[in-house]
Amino acid sequence: MREIKYYWEDMHPGDVRDLGTISPTREEIIAFASQFDPQPFHLDDEAAKASVFGALCASGWHTCSMAMRLMVTNFLHHAASLGSPGLENVKWLKPVLPGDILRLEHSIVETRPMSKRPDVGLVRTEWNMFNQHGDKVLHMEGWGMFRRRHPAVV
Repeated sequence: MREIKYYWEDMHPGDVRDLGTISPTREEIIAFASQFDPQPFHLDDEAAKASVFGALCASGWHTCSMAMRLMVTNFLHHAASLGSPGLENVKWLKPVLPGDILRLEHSIVETRPMSKRPDVGLVRTEWNMFNQHGDKVLHMEGWGMFRRRHPAVV
């Protein structure tokens, strides 16, 4: 059984977490794109060279998936997470290339109790992913739901 370290009460606006790194290979980029985003610049080196990207690059959805992997492995597995009602403002800011080393930073923007569920709190976050050069490649915002250590009395 996993140990829960983080409940809603442990998350505060201004908190920033470094959630580690991940590095996609050429083969992983092609495999993801083959199944989920089969555009030529994600599948073929020559087609990618002729594209606006100039080289084979990961699908933005693959980049989001890698961010989610880091989030789950390095935070949510240790949190009383109850899922998310969704993400907003997903932006792919730079292409992700094979071998890039991507680092995920997670920031708490706002917290509030859920009005209809006294045992749940909402957390608004920003996710920013950077490559090895410090360039931001991904920005997302959204809400997460977390169990409260001390549910409100209604």
